[in-house]
Amino acid sequence: MAWLRCAVCTLLLSFISASDLYAELQVGAAVVDITPETFPVLINGSFYPRQGEPKDIHARAIVVDDGTTRLAMVVADSCMLPKDLTDSAKQLAAARSQIRPDHMMISATHTHSAPASMGCLGTDADPTYVPYLRIKLAEAILEAEKNLAPAKIGWGSVDANQFTALRRWILRPGMEREDPFGEKTVRASMHTARDNMANVTGESGPEDPELSMIAFQSLDGRPIALLANFSMHYYSGGGAADYFGAYCSKLEEALDKSSEGQPPFVAIMSHGCSGDIWRLDYRTGTNQTFDGFVDGMVAKTQQALKDVEYQAEAPLAMAETRMKLNYRVPSVDRLKWAEEIVAQMGDRAPKTPAEVYAREQIFLHEKKSTEIVLQAIRLGEIAIATTPNETYALTGLKLKARSPSTKTMVIELANGGDGYIPPPEQHVLGGYNTWAARSAGLETTAEPKIADADLTLLETVTGKPRRESLPPASKMAETITSLKPVSYFPLHDMEGPTAANMIANASPAEIEDGVVSIWKEPMALPWRRKAT
Repeated sequence: MAWLRCAVCTLLLSFISASDLYAELQVGAAVVDITPETFPVLINGSFYPRQGEPKDIHARAIVVDDGTTRLAMVVADSCMLPKDLTDSAKQLAAARSQIRPDHMMISATHTHSAPASMGCLGTDADPTYVPYLRIKLAEAILEAEKNLAPAKIGWGSVDANQFTALRRWILRPGMEREDPFGEKTVRASMHTARDNMANVTGESGPEDPELSMIAFQSLDGRPIALLANFSMHYYSGGGAADYFGAYCSKLEEALDKSSEGQPPFVAIMSHGCSGDIWRLDYRTGTNQTFDGFVDGMVAKTQQALKDVEYQAEAPLAMAETRMKLNYRVPSVDRLKWAEEIVAQMGDRAPKTPAEVYAREQIFLHEKKSTEIVLQAIRLGEIAIATTPNETYALTGLKLKARSPSTKTMVIELANGGDGYIPPPEQHVLGGYNTWAARSAGLETTAEPKIADADLTLLETVTGKPRRESLPPASKMAETITSLKPVSYFPLHDMEGPTAANMIANASPAEIEDGVVSIWKEPMALPWRRKAT
């Protein structure tokens, strides 16, 4: 009779469609006000401490469930969120929800006008705000979970190159500048092209012009939430939430179709890889007003949403790893220099770049290393990778190009605030993004380690291998190949220390220090620039 029961089960299963085997996708979203209860508070985003009364800042959360896996994604109006804070908020939310802590992602928008939730450069964390923010971050997750309802998911993408550009430019030989330690190490710096284009040779890297978005709808087509991602540092002028908050508010006003008793539509702008990115193109001098920038980004989003195709089936997965990385600790001489300056300061806050970075050397010397959190998320055919850093646009391009999914979003300043991570070759050029401090203190090999770990996580959640980094197919490439050269270097590589040779069994080329990658879209024809 056992064989008969097996046959009956097989027959019954044959009448069940493939879609019936999947649990229903559910999505919930919520917005929680994280404005401080008392004022004034310390504010992040400057070299030196300042106080203010930042208002109208929020934590925006999305919870997704496929019947097997439940995960949460939160983006908060903050410059940076330390790992201890995000870990604590996750534990608090996990105790009151059905979501594991390692299935929660909490990131910052990088607004430069919000309360200081972590110490950085001359500003300490505000002691009254941090415990309050912990509760509010957890609350955002819980509120989103309460709103879970059947939903569909879709992916949108549009070129928004007119809203992003490089802010880090390479100085001409002989134009090197002095760092806070009194040494002439600055061969590339932020905004130098703004001062005098004659001082620079060009940008030190590429921008990432993609405005990507993950859209969620109810089964009848009502917008539930949208998670957007763009590589642009910040644009102040619209209140404490910067452009991120204004973008969300205008999009919510335009797209909300909820009726009484239904949760309102939630828009979220997450921070893409933009450690070396700005809104102003110094080549053209094009600048936009705050409202013009926000309205333009909203229009681009609405344009992309018209082409989004939604699916009700989207298997979920999330993976996390924790990596130990060393700090670039000061030498004996630099530590002595720092200790003398800090001793002269006494208990007062730093007032000069030298005082800021002297204090930072003490922090790095005492800590010596840190633990960072990396995550990857699968939402059906869509993937998300995270870094806890201010990552260069090139790193985001690497991850997108090699991700197993062609629909990949990279969210930075997630699950920690571990400073800038320039690609190793950028350290040779110096500049603010490389000066050893909590804002840029990780070992010079951190970027490739983080990129590789993220790709491994993406392989885990998608169940597919990373894509190979290949040169663009073009008529020129075909012509060169047909000539059967002894060596052929397309220079499509986005990472060193070698350049691939496309001729079988031929040796790669060594890339010398001071050569940076300029990987441009939409032509996708990379080239390299030597700093000298």
